[in-house]
Amino acid sequence: MKIMMFAHGGSLNRGCEAIVRSSTNIIKEKTSGAKVYLTSYKPETDKIITKLDGIFDGSDRPIKKYSYNWIVSALKVKFFNDESYALGKVHYNVIKHIKDMDICLSVGGDNYCYGEQPGWYEVDRRVRAQGKKLVLWGCSIGEEDMSERKLEDLKLFDLILARETLTYNMLREKGLTNVKLCADPAFTMEKEELALPEGWQEENTMGLNFSPLVWKKNQKSQESVRELIKHILKTTDMTIALTPHVIDEGNNDYEVLYKYYEEFKHTDRVIILPDHLNATQYKGYIARMRFFIGARTHATIAAYSNYVPTMVLGYSVKSKGIAKDLFGEEKLVLGIEEISDSKRLTAAFDEMVKEEEKIKNKLQETVPRIKKMSYKAVKYITELVQ
Repeated sequence: MKIMMFAHGGSLNRGCEAIVRSSTNIIKEKTSGAKVYLTSYKPETDKIITKLDGIFDGSDRPIKKYSYNWIVSALKVKFFNDESYALGKVHYNVIKHIKDMDICLSVGGDNYCYGEQPGWYEVDRRVRAQGKKLVLWGCSIGEEDMSERKLEDLKLFDLILARETLTYNMLREKGLTNVKLCADPAFTMEKEELALPEGWQEENTMGLNFSPLVWKKNQKSQESVRELIKHILKTTDMTIALTPHVIDEGNNDYEVLYKYYEEFKHTDRVIILPDHLNATQYKGYIARMRFFIGARTHATIAAYSNYVPTMVLGYSVKSKGIAKDLFGEEKLVLGIEEISDSKRLTAAFDEMVKEEEKIKNKLQETVPRIKKMSYKAVKYITELVQ
């Protein structure tokens, strides 16, 4: 069985790396002889994922102005309102590999949370036109993200694997019958434990992850997080390990976190993890933390999967849905507006500290079940080709 993952932006987003790395592992673990390939916008960043059988350049190919393809594209759009020719040329680097595959997995996770995706819709159509199996792998989609055009695209899939129940229930309510419930594959990802940095207190270090994505959506959150750091330093004796998880240009957690490091390093209780670690290495540090606060979903999954009490600076359905599946409620998930309220933020932190043992016990109970749900995804895709 030959499987191609597509719609992957590159592994400088360690969450995207975690999805591809863990998906490759569980597919190969459970499916004898499976070959897994990846098309990527930044293939050079994915060489760290050594179990892949091939990495292809899946970046866009711009249509040169006044070229033959440009003229044909313009005429088709103008007279027939048809973008398919142009989109087929732009996404040729992905489309050319479809013929060699049995299953094509759209792996972006939350790609469908960011408006219309006409390019991926065209790739989806090409997969179906060539008679290959099409799977949306471990997705989260909010009610607010849905449109008629998106719904029509989702109907093309042989299988949609929702990674949490909020997405699963919403898609079923929209009339889609090709949906199954699983869990994010990253719950199963291995960890690599590097040497602890200077200033780390064993069993008394908490992690803090923050992202430009959240900062831009709610600029007041910057000050609230600053007040939260002050509160932690004042009311506990813990070390704070600032933890980047996306280090992509223009969307770099390290740049945001370093500003806090510069401000608070004089306390000798605020450290910052390097910006060059891979997903398994970040998970290795997060696993040894006492608490974790994070804006990046896969940084919080690294914490949850190691039974670390976690507070989520949430901004989408995925954060809420994953917490609900773990706890039966959206526990310690703060919405985008809530995190500008420093009192709300510090109160949630105090709640997490107070309920430390209760939360750990709950995670120890539910995480093994969630990991089994991750593996169910492999069962569902192998059934497609039997």
